[in-house]
Order: sequence, then C-alpha cells, then structure tokens
Amino acid sequence: MQARLTVITLGVDDLERALRFYRDGLGWATPGIVGTQYPHGAVVFFELQPGLKLALWPRASLAADAGVPQGPRSATEMALAHNVATPREVEAVLAQAEAAGATVLKRPGPAFWGGWTAQFQDPDGHLWEIAHNPHWPVPVD
Repeated sequence: MQARLTVITLGVDDLERALRFYRDGLGWATPGIVGTQYPHGAVVFFELQPGLKLALWPRASLAADAGVPQGPRSATEMALAHNVATPREVEAVLAQAEAAGATVLKRPGPAFWGGWTAQFQDPDGHLWEIAHNPHWPVPVD
C-alpha cells in the first residue's frame, strides 16, 4: 500500500457547530453541509491542500457507516498538526482558534525538540497542535 492520505474525517457531535468553528472561526472555505438527502449522509468538506480534504461527519453517521458501536469521545486517540513558518504565526493561529471557540490547552512556547508550539481542542474535543519547526520548511501558498 502506498502511503497516501486524501481525506481526514473527524467525527463531530453537532455538525452545524463544527461547521461554524472551521468555516466562520478559522476562515476555511467550504460549500457547507452536503449529502443531507441521504440517511447518515450529511457531511462538510474542506480542501486543506491539493489532494487532501478534511471531512466533518456526525459521530453517529461515522459509526453507522463503519458498522461499529459509537463509543465515547476521546481526545487522546489522535492529534492534528498545523505547521507554520514562524513562532509569531503560532501565536496568531492560536488566537484565531481561541476567538472561534477553541479550548486552549497549551499556550505558545518552546518545544523540547527546538520548535515553538501551542495546542487547542476544537468544540468536539479534537486535539490540534500549531507548530513552528525550524527544520521543516512550510510551503508558501
């Protein structure tokens, strides 16, 4: 199997609230909720970068589609990271996320590996790290 991701799906408790957080709070473009005509079909997609999308899908729908029971939320099973070019950008992104309703877990500061990081949780408890890693160049949009 070739290592390739094309969609990251986050299970959410309230699709409208999650849409507002990412679209209105973080400023990510989306056509909004699609697939409402299908049972368990309502979903939101964001283009993260060419070839990679983020999907927001109700947790109940995700469980039904996979054929597994819906379990309790857990923030420690996965984390997403957003790398930026400077420590100042770490602070700016965290401020934007906090203004959008994120819960700040870790204020910006030095990381043991030489970078600068902060962490927050979105309204559904998903962990996000904002990081400046001086060893990983960030592509210019």
